[in-house]
Amino acid sequence: MEMRAAYADKLSELIDQDPNVFCLEADLSKASGTPPVQAKHPDNFVDCGVQEANMICVGAGLAKECKIPFCATFTCFASRRVYDQVFLSAAYANNNVKVVGTWPGSNQGPNGGTHMWFQDLALMRALPNMHVYSPADPHELRAVMEYMVEEHQPTYLQVIRQKVEQIFGSDYRFAPETAVMLQEGSAVTLVSTGYMTQFALKACAALKDAGIEVELLHYPSIKPFDEATLVRSAQKTGSVVTVEDHSVIGGLGGAVCETLSEQYPVRVKRLGVQDAFGEVATEQYLFEKHGYSVDHIFQACLTAAQS
Repeated sequence: MEMRAAYADKLSELIDQDPNVFCLEADLSKASGTPPVQAKHPDNFVDCGVQEANMICVGAGLAKECKIPFCATFTCFASRRVYDQVFLSAAYANNNVKVVGTWPGSNQGPNGGTHMWFQDLALMRALPNMHVYSPADPHELRAVMEYMVEEHQPTYLQVIRQKVEQIFGSDYRFAPETAVMLQEGSAVTLVSTGYMTQFALKACAALKDAGIEVELLHYPSIKPFDEATLVRSAQKTGSVVTVEDHSVIGGLGGAVCETLSEQYPVRVKRLGVQDAFGEVATEQYLFEKHGYSVDHIFQACLTAAQS
């Protein structure tokens, strides 16, 4: 199942369970995968048109009336274009608005640099009161959405659009204060989030064949951030590699470096977009150009383990 289909399926289920849940769109329902939600729950579906900032304000109004709005649009619009509205009407007001950024990072290949936004996690985690999540597969996405409905707080959810490999089972439970240890090891700590976790697992398998035992930590929550698990792992391995489909500035790599520089300084290699804009290109081309393909992850971990 595509992640956007999983998002729509779970959102429809949540509306079944609680009619206070609402689906808000800004004329990108097909891209978000939510036409089935509109068809099944027309009274809980609001298309605000090409007015992303207004959508956040509508969501804020609904939240003030004890509704639970999921406001979805492309990642570049959900964070960059509406940042002031998210700042004031969601974060500053500590309002229960769920902002959903779809089709993040390199996934936006055909739309190029204007839509390929590598800074959403950095922007959102800088906001007080804001919670920032990036699930890796459909089961984790569903679990995160369940948690979002239960918790009354402003939240940013990054949703990959296409299919991803299954990592978790249907019994998975989301706990934002706890990183997920996908593999134990002592040679190097590899930290990933969201879309890149499936590729981190492939690199770990290749490294294991090469005799390198990697400790793989997956962070579905960028904020709050589980500092204790990271520090314990760094103390054991002595070196850390991070990988994300995002700028190396301010996202997962930023959170890791901030934590370790204060609590347990070790060498950290950040893999991701190196302070650059996007472009019209395939995902694989972008991974290779910016240095965070499976082979780049393999080489970075190998170097860290041997240094």
